[in-house]
Amino acid sequence: MDYEGLRALCLSMPGAFEDFPFGPESAVYKVRGRADGPAKMFALLMQGNEGTRINLKCEPVLAEQLRAAHPEITPGYHMSKKHWNTVSANGDLDRGMIHDLVQDSWDLVVDSLPVPERTALGWKRLAGRG
Repeated sequence: MDYEGLRALCLSMPGAFEDFPFGPESAVYKVRGRADGPAKMFALLMQGNEGTRINLKCEPVLAEQLRAAHPEITPGYHMSKKHWNTVSANGDLDRGMIHDLVQDSWDLVVDSLPVPERTALGWKRLAGRG
């Protein structure tokens, strides 16, 4: 998946918008349920010498499993290595898996938003969470 494909995928998530708080070389994708509500980052998209990469939030145990199984997935670049992965879009990961990783990141972040924000997004709680 190329940069524009990843950008479109991130923007297709409900409540998602693009921001550039770190400069034009790093697109940050945040989610919020209401225009005046808090926003949280769920993805950081980068294009550089290493190609197209995206940082995505992940459950810690799953993050380690994904890194062990896929060389295209590494600890989050400039992020918490426990909660974030960097995914290279230049490897052998198929579109379906990348879509699932973006969706999982969005879900984890939305789960941490206040109830009014989640309600505005029409989001249901993740399975296994209180």
